[in-house]
Amino acid sequence: MIENKTVIGVDLDGVCADFYGRMREIASEWLECSIDELPGEVSYGLTEWGISGEGQYESLHRFAVTQRELFRTMPLIPGARKYLRQLSDEGYRIRIITHRLFIHYFHASAVQQTVEWLDSHGIPYWDLCFMKEKSQVGADIYIEDSPENILQLRQAGLHTICFSNSTNRHIPGPKATSWEEAYSLVKSCQRP
Repeated sequence: MIENKTVIGVDLDGVCADFYGRMREIASEWLECSIDELPGEVSYGLTEWGISGEGQYESLHRFAVTQRELFRTMPLIPGARKYLRQLSDEGYRIRIITHRLFIHYFHASAVQQTVEWLDSHGIPYWDLCFMKEKSQVGADIYIEDSPENILQLRQAGLHTICFSNSTNRHIPGPKATSWEEAYSLVKSCQRP
């Protein structure tokens, strides 16, 4: 293995795991409608599905995690395993950073499902951080999809690659539309 001290802070939902695809399946059940009635292109907060207000989103999210094991059943985003393994083999330190503990009283389920998902999909990582303030984990490069997080990380002067989806199309580059592109962008970065 090549000696490399670069830490890559990698988000899970929307970057490694297909959060919106799986949530769409669960939302169609929750809302008792056909999945075809729910657009695949959404904005952050899922208002396109008729989810309005924090209370509705929290109820759907709680159901998804506690009753449908959302964090354990999401499909892998193509290329995530391959390119994260490649980066790990090249000596990059993979630090998974996720804010999955934002709804009270089911943290044990969220953490257990997350670890099971990572292990079952063979995702390499050295560190697993459950926190909102992602800038506090000390990564050299971040791969993130949340528009708010991307802007906060970049405003803090942290090199952040936007992993593109319908929630962040308005965010400027550096931007990756696939894991192959994310890998190339990481490789093109010089360690600070």
